[in-house]
Amino acid sequence: MTLNGKKLNISRRGFLGGATAALAAPAILTRTRAYAADPVIKIGHISPRTGPLAGFAEADDYVLEGIKAALSGGIENNGKTYQVEILSKDSQSNPNRAAEVASELILGDEVDIIVAASTPDTTNPVSDQAELNEVPCITTDCPWQPYFFGRNGDPAVGFDYTYHFFWGLEDVINAFLDLWGQSGAAKTVGGLFPNDADGNAWGDEIHGFPPALAGQGFQLVDPGRYQPLTDDFTSQISAFKEAGCEIVTGNMIPPDFGTFWSQAAQQGFHPKVVTIGKALLFPSVIESLGDRGDGLTSEIWWSPDHPFSSSLTGVSAKDLANGYTAASNRPWTQPIGFKHALFEVTSDVIRRSADLEDPAAILDAIRKTKLSTVVGPVDWSSGPVRNVTKTPLVAGQWQKGADGFDLVITANRSAPFIPTTGELKLLS
Repeated sequence: MTLNGKKLNISRRGFLGGATAALAAPAILTRTRAYAADPVIKIGHISPRTGPLAGFAEADDYVLEGIKAALSGGIENNGKTYQVEILSKDSQSNPNRAAEVASELILGDEVDIIVAASTPDTTNPVSDQAELNEVPCITTDCPWQPYFFGRNGDPAVGFDYTYHFFWGLEDVINAFLDLWGQSGAAKTVGGLFPNDADGNAWGDEIHGFPPALAGQGFQLVDPGRYQPLTDDFTSQISAFKEAGCEIVTGNMIPPDFGTFWSQAAQQGFHPKVVTIGKALLFPSVIESLGDRGDGLTSEIWWSPDHPFSSSLTGVSAKDLANGYTAASNRPWTQPIGFKHALFEVTSDVIRRSADLEDPAAILDAIRKTKLSTVVGPVDWSSGPVRNVTKTPLVAGQWQKGADGFDLVITANRSAPFIPTTGELKLLS
């Protein structure tokens, strides 16, 4: 907004407050949520339904249908029942679009809380819009460092309106090291890090993989950042072959890994272990690789074998995953648990908030969350930095059986309460 040629920064709350004052209707016609016969609380939801990150949102319809059914009777708060309206929008796997639809939900739909998931391309722009417009925000499904430092977060200060739960780079590094230690492969690792928020965080010289691997006696061969959706990984493959890399790791979107893995075969590069974040999370990606998907490894944030249940519905991780398979005729996928937990936490916050008309009261309820969810405990009182709480992480391998591919847990040193379900095999 401009005034006399000067740009004004006005928050959602400030803008709406000013507009209300200027356009106030007679009191007899005014009907606020607090006095409506059927009060409603609005939750805005954003995820990448389309684009290269669409695998993260594959189960969105299933999760949202289950959440809406669970909340169909409303949520009790201070003796009053609030109906819950969930408004879901597609970020199209694009940070600019994520910011745009977040702004629409905040300024147009006037949501009370906004939630988002699936990589910093979605969580960060949504959180930035929420912070700017002073709307409580909860996000997940993005390592905490790209979320926090990718938004220029200061550990001594943190953020006021935005909160996040997921694991961190230290957790995925430990899980990968646990997995690689079982392999017997040489400690020379090829790194594939894209020039995006995730890739820059994973490859960061201070907070990322390089110092952690060096500290454990691994040599990281990092040819530098590549541009997402590149069509040529020849320079990376050549560097890995020359260095004798027997392990390859990194963080890639599915199309990029497909290109790399195809060109690796064509150029005669055959590592013993390939452990890639993001791209190898989804059964649809592994199935598309055919036999070349057998033996690939990845982090595992959630599975049917995780020993947790939903605080909202009581359903176990196994039953939640099996429910998706029954409804979709598709294999379970890791984001199911975190998408469900996002609404577990939000529902709990709504239930405990001292005043749903006051964003500060909602934020206070977020900060005081101590909830056992289908992905594990969520508790912002003990995070690595303000605004962040961590969830457990293990690692495992895609193994092909008679009924197709199965993701088995082979490394659980950092979270022994999550059982292993198989043993690591080297790539053939």
